[in-house]
Amino acid sequence: MAESISDVQHRIASTKNTRQITTAMQMVQTSKLNQIQKAAVGYQDYVAKVKAVVMHLAKSHLLDDSSSDSKSDQSTKKVAYLVITSDRGMVGSYNSNVLREANSFIEEHSGGADHLILAVGGTGADFYKKRGANVAYEYRGVSDVPTFMEVREIVKTVTTMYDNNLFDELYVLYDHFVNRLVARFRAEKMLPVDSETLSTDASEEAPEETLTASYDMEPSEKEVLSMVLPQYSESLIFGAILDAKTAEHASSSNAMKSASDNATDLIADLELRYNRARQAAITTEITEITGGQEALNN
Repeated sequence: MAESISDVQHRIASTKNTRQITTAMQMVQTSKLNQIQKAAVGYQDYVAKVKAVVMHLAKSHLLDDSSSDSKSDQSTKKVAYLVITSDRGMVGSYNSNVLREANSFIEEHSGGADHLILAVGGTGADFYKKRGANVAYEYRGVSDVPTFMEVREIVKTVTTMYDNNLFDELYVLYDHFVNRLVARFRAEKMLPVDSETLSTDASEEAPEETLTASYDMEPSEKEVLSMVLPQYSESLIFGAILDAKTAEHASSSNAMKSASDNATDLIADLELRYNRARQAAITTEITEITGGQEALNN
C-alpha cells in the first residue's frame, strides 16, 4: 500500500483537530459579528440625525459655498484613497476582493496621476508599500468591535490632512456588508461634503425624498454648518470602518465554516480509505493463515 493504515489514522486525527479549531473560530467570529451588528444599528440612528441637518444646509447651497472657499483651485486636485482591509488572515477572500476592486477603481479614477494611499489595516498597508505606492498614512490594530473614541485618531488624522491641503478629495474604498453571505465593494467620496454628494447619497437610500427645509435654525445656518459638518465628515469615515469590519467578520465566519465543512468531507473520505485498507489487511492475513494451514496439511 502507498499509504499505511497508521498514516491514515494519523491524518484522520489531525483533520479532526483542525476541524475542532475552525469550528471554534467560526463560533467566535459569529459572536463578534452579532456584537458589531448591534453596535451598527445604534450608530446608524445617530448618522441619520446628523445627515438630516446637513441635508437641510444643502438646500441653501451653503455646502457648495463652503467647499469652494476652502478649495479654490480645482484644476489640480490631489486625491487620497482610504483603503480599509483587515490586519490578519483567515478572512476568506475579503482582503483580496477589496484590494483587487480598489486597484481597479484607483487606476480608472486617477488616470495615472499622483495620489495618496491612506491604509487602515495591515494587509492593505503592506500590499501598497511593497508596490511602491505613496502610503501617506497607515493604521493597524482596529479592534473587532471598534468604538468611535478608538477610531477617533484615524478620523482626526484624515480630516487634519484634508484641512492642511495635503489632498483635495477623499474616497473611502471598502467592502460593504449586505448580509452574512454577501458583501459588495464600495468607493465613496467622503470629502469634501457638498450638495452633489449628499444628493447622490439621498437618491441611493431614499430616491423619492428631496432635500427640503423643514425647520429654522438659531443661530445662523453658517454657524450651525461650522459645528455639524466636521461631525458629519467624521461619522462618514467611522461608519465606513464599522461597515468594513462587519463585512470582515462575516467573511471570516464563512471561511471558517467552509474550512470545517471541508474537514468533515475529508474525514469521511479518510475513514472510508481506512476501513478499506483495514479490510484488505484482514483479508490478507486470513489468506496467509489459510495458505499456511493448507501447507501444513499437505
